[in-house]
Amino acid sequence: MASSVDDGKKKYRSFLYDEGEKNTTWRFGEPPTYDVVNKLFGEGKTKAWPPGSLEEMVQNLVKTWEMEIFHKASVEDFKVIDQSFTYSLNGRKALTLKEVAKLWGGYNPHLQTSLPEHLRIYNPAEESSDSSHRAFTTTFPRGFALEVLQVYCGPPEIVFKFRHWGFMEGPFKGYAPTGEMIELFGIAVLETGLYVGARRRPYCRRAQIVKVEFFYDRGELLGKLVKGERLETNDGEVASSCPILKNTG
Repeated sequence: MASSVDDGKKKYRSFLYDEGEKNTTWRFGEPPTYDVVNKLFGEGKTKAWPPGSLEEMVQNLVKTWEMEIFHKASVEDFKVIDQSFTYSLNGRKALTLKEVAKLWGGYNPHLQTSLPEHLRIYNPAEESSDSSHRAFTTTFPRGFALEVLQVYCGPPEIVFKFRHWGFMEGPFKGYAPTGEMIELFGIAVLETGLYVGARRRPYCRRAQIVKVEFFYDRGELLGKLVKGERLETNDGEVASSCPILKNTG
C-alpha cells in the first residue's frame, strides 16, 4: 500500500518527495500536493501519450519545471533547472534566475506586460509570490492543469504546443466566478542540457532546462477571468478568500 501511495505522489513530477528533497526549502512551508489537479488533468486531457514516449517525457519535464519554479524557494534546491537558466515571454528580453526572483516568481513572470498600469487587469509589479499564488489558487480551486498537445522537435531543443485549463470556481481580483472552463493555448521552446553528478556511483544523469521561451496571449486568460459581476464587501474592499496554498496546480 505504501508504495502505491508514493507512486501516486510522484505521478507526473519528479524531485518532489524523493529522498534528495528532505532538506529542500519550500516556498509555502511544505511540499505541494497535486492530487486535485492530477484528477482534473486525468479527466480533462485530450491526449493520452504512451508511457516512455517523447511527448510524455516533455509533459512530465514541464510539470516538474513548473513545480520547482513555483514552490522551491532556493535555487540551490532546483534539480531540473540549470543555474544558467533564462526565461522569456513572447520574445521579451530573457530573464536570469535572479531577475525571475525579483518578479517574485509564481505567476508574475508568465504575466509580464507593457500595458499602462491603469489598464492592467493583473499587475505583476504589485504582486508578491504569495499574493499571486493566492489569487490564482482562489480562482482555480481544482488547479490549472497542463498538457502537451504536440512535440514538434527535440531534444536538446524541444518545441511543443501546450494547453492549460481550469474551472473558474472562485473570484478573481474582485470579479465573481463564472464556473466556466478557462483554456490557454501556446507554444514553448525548451533548451535542455545534461547534468552529470559525480558525487555518487553510479553517476546521476538527468536532463536540465537551461532556457525556456513561451509564446501565448496573456489576454486570452485574463480576459476570461473578468467576465463575472464585480464583487465588493460592505466596506468597499474587493472580496477574497484564502485557499490552502499547498493544494495547487
